[in-house]
Amino acid sequence: MSKFFITRPIFAAVISIIIVLAGIAAALKLSIAQYPQIAPPTVIITANYPGASAETLSKTVAGPIEEQLSGVEGLLYFNSSTDSSGTLNITATFEIGTNINQATFNVSNRVNIAAPRLPETVRRSGVVVQKKSNDILLVVMLTSKDKQFDPLYLSNYATLNVLDEIKRVKGVGDANIFGARDYSMRIWLKPDRMAQLGVTTSDVAAAIQSQNAQYAAGKIGQEPSLGDQQLVYTVNAKGRLLDPNQFGNIIIRAAGPNGILYLKDIARIELGAQTYDINTTLNGKPGVGIPIFLQTGANALDTAKGIKEKMAELKERFPKGMDFEIPYDTSSFVKASMKEVFKTLAEAMVLVVIVVFLFLQNWRATLIPIIAVPISLIGTFAGLYLFGFSINTLTLFAMVLSVGIVVDDAIVVLENIERLMSEEKLSPIKAAIKSMEQVAAAVVAIVLVLCAVFVPVAFMGGIAGELYRQFAVTVTIAVVISGIVALTLTPALCAIVLNPNNINSKFFDRFNNGFSRLTHFYIKVVKSTLHHRFIGGIVFVGIIIASIFLFKFTPTSFIPSEDQGYVITAVMLPDGATISRTSKTTEAVRSAIATDPASTFQFAVNGYDLIGGGNKSNAANMFVRLKGWDERKASCAHFDASCLGIQGAGREDNKAKCY
Repeated sequence: MSKFFITRPIFAAVISIIIVLAGIAAALKLSIAQYPQIAPPTVIITANYPGASAETLSKTVAGPIEEQLSGVEGLLYFNSSTDSSGTLNITATFEIGTNINQATFNVSNRVNIAAPRLPETVRRSGVVVQKKSNDILLVVMLTSKDKQFDPLYLSNYATLNVLDEIKRVKGVGDANIFGARDYSMRIWLKPDRMAQLGVTTSDVAAAIQSQNAQYAAGKIGQEPSLGDQQLVYTVNAKGRLLDPNQFGNIIIRAAGPNGILYLKDIARIELGAQTYDINTTLNGKPGVGIPIFLQTGANALDTAKGIKEKMAELKERFPKGMDFEIPYDTSSFVKASMKEVFKTLAEAMVLVVIVVFLFLQNWRATLIPIIAVPISLIGTFAGLYLFGFSINTLTLFAMVLSVGIVVDDAIVVLENIERLMSEEKLSPIKAAIKSMEQVAAAVVAIVLVLCAVFVPVAFMGGIAGELYRQFAVTVTIAVVISGIVALTLTPALCAIVLNPNNINSKFFDRFNNGFSRLTHFYIKVVKSTLHHRFIGGIVFVGIIIASIFLFKFTPTSFIPSEDQGYVITAVMLPDGATISRTSKTTEAVRSAIATDPASTFQFAVNGYDLIGGGNKSNAANMFVRLKGWDERKASCAHFDASCLGIQGAGREDNKAKCY
């Protein structure tokens, strides 16, 4: 078989060219991410029961829904979160590999079964079932430079003019607003006045519901009509009310002893936000945060670039005084990680070339691994595309490791051909043919042994298995392609490129003499070990014991901690703490962090518990973005070490905790 390719080098070259072109085409389509998709898919159920306590929500809304969730296909577990604002969140987590669209459909069906048992108010407002992405790609923050626009205006501007535009960017899975303050007509009742007039809240609610509605008023002249009717008129009735004055004129009672009773007589009416449960700040100034989630399998770098371009386009239409910032951006770390890994890959290639040239001492021989190794690495991208993987830290690390592995196949073939040319004085083509008769089986054996080492890792279960599967498969693909190249292109190149002349120089003579002395020393040590087996056994046992000791006491973790360019701070106050108290404490913590010169943005979300989930007035989270890695000396570990100082910033509250 190898003789076929040696005598037909063009055919062998065409096979390698096809591998390279397939790899390049796949690399352009592969998504780029920091890590493989290892988080279990989740579906979130959201319901609102205005005015209900957390206990009431748990009994009347969460209970019936949770009863129906048990037994959903692929469901691992679910957890519920209720708060005093009347919001219920149930997060259902499914097994890795579950089709998230099918899981959402199954959960929705179960919720529909529980719907008749839910309170009327909850059914009327609706129960939302949607798939949830856990990957926040970045956060866009709308701010007002001169405080001309308050958070209420910014929130509604974002809802009407920004949110939908961002959702249409390729790669965006979802986008929402932290604590969206949708315009709402707020009616503040006067209980003392209502008691004097004998009016109840039910009377007010019924009047508003009946008089603030859109009715179909019908038509005039519609069939059947008089014979001489010439036109048909559509009646347009006054619809929903728009401003506080119109709401103030809602009639509560028309037949009272004192005449008509209007809503404005018993209430104060204003246009405000629907909820005030969450507020966000950037560097201590109020604004509106828009978290943007990455779509599963999307390219993080391209998506982040598209979002930034879209925001730059939308900024041209912003009112004067409105601006935006990006205080949290995970794509920066992904980009820096990819850059460092590609740099390491290039360094590995250079080291391989130097080592090969140093030992082969022939630039023509060195040229062959330089050609063969990139073919194997580039072709690996085609395998990643076929398996549905992404370009991430683990797959690129696998390719770095593969550089040292795939070069072995080419060197095995190359060195044997050179040996035959030197010892038997054969021509390059005859030496290549004879060499492949000797080592072809060895090359296949090398490939199979390496596959036997890495393939079993691909069948590991759980999150760890999902994480390292792409690493193992990447190495396996590179090794297989390397074997194909070693059996086809490498001998053909040797037959064309090699000649029996080596470079003679004093440097290589000294290197060969030194390496020869090292070889003799190694042989001497091996002979001594064979003659003194007891001592050799003691050394071997000592190495095993030292390995066990180091394995036991070396710190372990799921993935190594890295300086990702940002720090997340959580602030927890006692249960029942007001949002204003939480905001004040968070601002004290933010002020302490802002004094560090490495900090550039402090984005705080007050009223939301990122750890436990759900809206909580006693919880807050802060995303601290650091300056670029080349612009600062301090690392994220420095901020961790400063945690005690940050804790001190919240001591004026006495009971605040910061993490």
